[in-house]
Amino acid sequence: MQFRISDTFTDSLTRLTGDEQKAVKTTAFDLQVNPANPGLQFHRIERCKDNHFWSIRAGRDIRVIVHKTDASLLLCYVDHHDKAYQWAEKRKLERHPKTGAAQLVEIRETVREIEVPTYVEATPQPSPPCLAGMVREDLLTYGVPDQWVDDCLAADEDRLLTIADRLPGEAAEALLILATGGRPEPRTVADVDDDPFNHPDALTRFRVLDDADELAAALDAPWEKWIVFLHPAQQGFVDRRFNGPARVSGSAGTGKTIVAIHRAAAALKSAPLKAATMHVLLTTFSEDLAKALVQKVRYLIPSERISRTLPKPDGEPKLVVASLDEIAKQFHAMQHGTPADCIDDEKLLDRIEAIIAKSDGVSLTPRFLLDEWNDVVDGWKLASWSDYRDFKRLGRKTRLSESGREQAWGVFEELRATLRSRGQSTPAMLYADLGQSEHRPFHSVIVDECQDVSPAQLRFLANLTKNHSGELFFAGDLGQRIFRTPFSWSSLGVEVRGRSRTLRINYRTSHQIRRMADRLLDGSLTDVDGNEEHRDGTISVFNGPRPSVYMADDENAESDHVADWLLARINENVDPSEIAIFGRTIDQLARARDAVRKASDISGHGLGAIRLATMHGAKGLEFRCVCVMACDDDIVPLEERIRAIGDHADLEDIYNTERHLLYVACTRARDQLMITGVDPASEFLEDFNC
Repeated sequence: MQFRISDTFTDSLTRLTGDEQKAVKTTAFDLQVNPANPGLQFHRIERCKDNHFWSIRAGRDIRVIVHKTDASLLLCYVDHHDKAYQWAEKRKLERHPKTGAAQLVEIRETVREIEVPTYVEATPQPSPPCLAGMVREDLLTYGVPDQWVDDCLAADEDRLLTIADRLPGEAAEALLILATGGRPEPRTVADVDDDPFNHPDALTRFRVLDDADELAAALDAPWEKWIVFLHPAQQGFVDRRFNGPARVSGSAGTGKTIVAIHRAAAALKSAPLKAATMHVLLTTFSEDLAKALVQKVRYLIPSERISRTLPKPDGEPKLVVASLDEIAKQFHAMQHGTPADCIDDEKLLDRIEAIIAKSDGVSLTPRFLLDEWNDVVDGWKLASWSDYRDFKRLGRKTRLSESGREQAWGVFEELRATLRSRGQSTPAMLYADLGQSEHRPFHSVIVDECQDVSPAQLRFLANLTKNHSGELFFAGDLGQRIFRTPFSWSSLGVEVRGRSRTLRINYRTSHQIRRMADRLLDGSLTDVDGNEEHRDGTISVFNGPRPSVYMADDENAESDHVADWLLARINENVDPSEIAIFGRTIDQLARARDAVRKASDISGHGLGAIRLATMHGAKGLEFRCVCVMACDDDIVPLEERIRAIGDHADLEDIYNTERHLLYVACTRARDQLMITGVDPASEFLEDFNC
């Protein structure tokens, strides 16, 4: 008997309390070990249209719904007694008549009236059917269950969105694409004798669990269900082979990191055992993000196959997961026998200020010179005055005359001499030193959040895959670039044109949150090489409450409102660990701590598990509920940042980055989003009223 788990089970599990979840997990483990265990009492659900649904007690009032046949046992749903039975009475597991995929279908005749929830905006007058011109066969081709086809054909746009919430994933996606003017790809059609659970669409929601470790991973991280249930569109990027560097892009929540992780796992499985380059590198620009990747990779790869450091040449292939800076330091230590002494930006700025203080005629600000050093001179390895004088200064919009460059070059020469005399280097110098290395231990290199890699890092990555560039794979989103100035990849020999694809299905963020956050950005973004990322046409596969915006008269009123919001989420059985509050900088987190303290005092429970972080620290995270606080007009965009460089730099890039930061913070939310501040509000919030 095959033991399977459904995504509807993992979804319903998250809505239970911690103690209830523990009891359910114990029951699930007992089922997997011995489905015939006499301690597990199967109760038939009498009013079900599918007589294979059974109920199992997992506590005083908690019931696990399973679908049991001679060949399969499927964990379907879990809830309190009455709600669990109601769910089962409205469902049937069946094979789709056209595609052949296994589907859990809500039975249409049990629903007398499809009510539009309050979070779907109603139109003032009746609208015409959204799918005018479509016929039954079209919708069946897209995986819509037969009993729902007529409802879909008659629905206007709002009602279609509501119906989509009741349908299997592939049908919901197709309807949402059609509703936004797109044309979905027809689904795979299985042969009559094929196992309906092996259909690509079925694999996105049902998975066979072979052992207790796999079950534990699925139950311990229900919010990571995307690790278990890979979407077919993502699978195409995982399996595809390229003849050069490739990149997958997409807006927040479309699964770029998922693709990166699965591609890394697939590369490890195919790594040549006896080749000199047999290991796989999964990397990103931040050590915090690298640590998050390690946690996610563990759901796919045994811990003993994962390494945080460069492995020895012999032994089985390993997946190395570490930040780019960490990998570079390890390479340096391996080649030179000593750790690299790298200086950070804060100390560089101190050195530049000291040089300016004892120099005459330098009118450029220290901050401008630091950016010019990082983005131009050091980043692009400009070794001489003539190199710098003639350089096009890619990504730097502030014009700089030749006399201005002469001023800057004098500072840079002294800075470089100071570093050399002290045996210090910058990260870019470290990468430049490693860029010509013949040591290439990796069979494949996968880079997540590639929009924030630097020129020096990209040059290093290209060298790692010099002899097999088709194994260099990037995942990123131009709309989430918050750390780096844009630059030309092709000028460094990394050409992804023709091998760049966009993911358009957002399964992490609700339709309402995604639509509001997308208003912060243009519908299409273009990199320096002309590669376009079209954000139009992206859809979310589920609905949720509309995001709310609250502007208070003062900080105390703001924290009161956020405290009330937190209490409402806790009363909805949202675990505190599934809630986050973000602020623009660490200074604003005092307002978040005040809100959490007030909510804790009222509830009588500690809420310390609520995550507090800056907008920069929000990168790579996801939560059920998110509050973005302190969106005041002098904080978002950050006034002190604009003041610091406004005299010299084009503000367009600064404003774009600030928009990207707010976008990143808002799109960390899955189900509920609230944005707060103190009047006057950030000018960016005006976009939400579009």
